Amino acid sequence: MRLTSKGRYAVRAILDLTFNSNGRPVRLQEISERQKISLHYLEQLFRRLRKGSVVKSVRGPGGGYVLSRSMDEITVKDVLTSVGENINPAKDLIGSNDIKSDTVEFILTKTYFENLGVLMQDYLTTTSVGDLIRKARGASSEAPRPQVTQTTAQPSAAVSGTAFKPRDLS
Repeated sequence: MRLTSKGRYAVRAILDLTFNSNGRPVRLQEISERQKISLHYLEQLFRRLRKGSVVKSVRGPGGGYVLSRSMDEITVKDVLTSVGENINPAKDLIGSNDIKSDTVEFILTKTYFENLGVLMQDYLTTTSVGDLIRKARGASSEAPRPQVTQTTAQPSAAVSGTAFKPRDLS
């Protein structure tokens, strides 16, 4: 799995829409200005999000976009799959006929990435937009919003010898 800007921007835009809707439709221009994402790019993303039943459009004066369901019924997986993100790290191994092999190494690798895919799918399916919104609201009420700075990359779990464990959202 490689999460592209398409997936990251889609999640950011959905969170922005949820934070700022207050029961009213939100215009893409507003999201574009707040998130510094091209309006043209947001239009493409929201076309896909609408087809994926994540958002619905409201026409006319005061129109824009609203969530198509409650924020607790929309998962991060729904958002990512709607915009076409590949969230299966074993997809290339499973789906390609030319990469078939029966070596022990191929089978171990394939099994490992299939298991990783199951963990990722579960994590993305059990995290709703509402979970992220509540987490952000809880964090903002406890302390001022931290400044985001660019940091250097930390060693990966494979390098440091620690196991991958999804973080608790509560």
